[in-house]
Parts: sequence; structure tokens; C-alpha cells
Amino acid sequence: MTSTTPTGTVHAPRGVLVDLGPVAQLRAGRLARRLPQLYVGLFLYGVSLALMVRGALGLAPWDVLHSGFIRHVPMTLGQAVVLFSFVVLVLWIPLREMPGLGTISNAIVVGLSADATLAVLDRPEAMAGRLGLMVGGVLLCGLASALYIGAQLGRGPRDGLMTGLSRRTGLSLRLVRTGLEVAVVVIGLLLGGVLGVGTVVYALAIGPLTQLMLPWFTVDLVAPPAD
Repeated sequence: MTSTTPTGTVHAPRGVLVDLGPVAQLRAGRLARRLPQLYVGLFLYGVSLALMVRGALGLAPWDVLHSGFIRHVPMTLGQAVVLFSFVVLVLWIPLREMPGLGTISNAIVVGLSADATLAVLDRPEAMAGRLGLMVGGVLLCGLASALYIGAQLGRGPRDGLMTGLSRRTGLSLRLVRTGLEVAVVVIGLLLGGVLGVGTVVYALAIGPLTQLMLPWFTVDLVAPPAD
């Protein structure tokens, strides 16, 4: 439960994510920690994507779509991540979702980080190496998600699409997320995207991993008084 001071400032309980608008997110303070945490998390998210690509044992659902798309256009995987992030942000408009600094940063930094990592990381020949990259990618993605979400500077484009659809349709977040990920996997497969055991491992593990790590990195905020 939140508490309110005589000045109208709202103190959120420790370790709780606060639903603030984009300006209030910045006014909530602790930016010296939150901004570095946001960008480290987004950078590591892109690295995790690249690890799974080089593991070549299956990609995360949205990356199945990205990998299929780039088979038909002269574009890198990271560029496809950026492109689809902004396409998804357009879909936010009828859902009346409000982007924050983290939302726009997510749309750009993850793709750039993925391409930078792919440029210096080769695919190992040994299956043990590929398995290590796949497992490491999933674990790192859980950590990266906890870091950028815990910074409380706005949802990622795909997360906002999920929450917006859930709010508008009245369906559960789990059902909406499942529906979205099945849809993008099917489209990705039709385009020639990469599906494998890594896709299943990611789908089963990423939620529990993020839930486990998120309390470690959630920055406690003091929401400013309403104008």
C-alpha cells in the first residue's frame, strides 16, 4: 500500500513497481542509479539475443519473427529489432499506452547491442558451446529484463503492447502474452525464422527468471505529487 505525505508526495512500498507517466518517472528521483541500470539492462538484453543467435538452437519468440523477416530484406537482425519496436509503438496509439524514456531507449539500444555483439561473437562448432550460449542467453535475458524493468523508466514496446491489449480486452496478461508470442512465432516460421529447443526453454524460463531477479533490482521510488 502506498502512503502520502502532507505535501502530496507518494511513497511506494519497497520493491514495488509504480505505474507512473513519463514525466513522473523522471521526477521520481534516484536517476543516478536508475539511468545506468536501465542502459546496462538494455545493453545486456541485446547481448542475450546475440548469444541465442550464435547458439543456433532456437530464438526467443519475437526473434523468430525478426530472423524470418531479415531473410527477405537487406537488414541486420538488430536493425529488424529496432524496426519492429517502432512498428509496435505505433500499435500503442489506439491502446493509449504512454511511452517513457525506457520505452524509446529499449526500441533503439537492444538492436544496436545485438548487432555489436554479433559482430564480435562467432558460432562455436561444438554442441557444448552452443548449448552454453543458449542457456547463457536465457539466463542473461532474465537478468537484463529485471534490470531495465526495475529501473522504472517505462515499459518496453512489446511489454506495453501486452499490457495495453490486456487492459482493452479484459483478458489476462498471461493469455495475451501467450497469444502474441504464438502469433509472432507462426509468422516468423512462415518467413523462415529460427525455431528450436531454445525457443521452448526461453518461453518456459524467462518469466520465472525475471520474477526471481526483479526484486533484487527494483529501485524504490518516491512519486511526486500530482499537479
